[in-house]
Amino acid sequence: MTATNPPGGSVFLVEDEVMIRMMVADMLEELGYSVAAEAGEINEAIRLADTAKFDIAILDVNVNGKVISPVAEVIASRNRPFIFATGYGAQGLPEEFRDRPTLQKPFQMETLAQVLSTTLKGVAV
Repeated sequence: MTATNPPGGSVFLVEDEVMIRMMVADMLEELGYSVAAEAGEINEAIRLADTAKFDIAILDVNVNGKVISPVAEVIASRNRPFIFATGYGAQGLPEEFRDRPTLQKPFQMETLAQVLSTTLKGVAV
């Protein structure tokens, strides 16, 4: 597989900072992924986590001062993979999800591509 032929797939993106969300969405599209759904607040994210069709989710750990755990729980219950994005390091992750892949903010497109690829490979049927 070459770098010009990414695996693709759809991504559910939760990020409260609009500019960061737009930047990550642009990175995803450049990498060949589509953004299936986006949310900037917890209640919307919980609803979309339950109803949207997506292959993988990228979750900001702290959304407007609220921890992302309820959203992660819904996604986990659907057996969908997810990646945390955080500026706080592993200790900032919800304890029950510390084994999940994490992107340390700020991250580069290469890092995003690598974590997405590794995470999606780990859940191949």
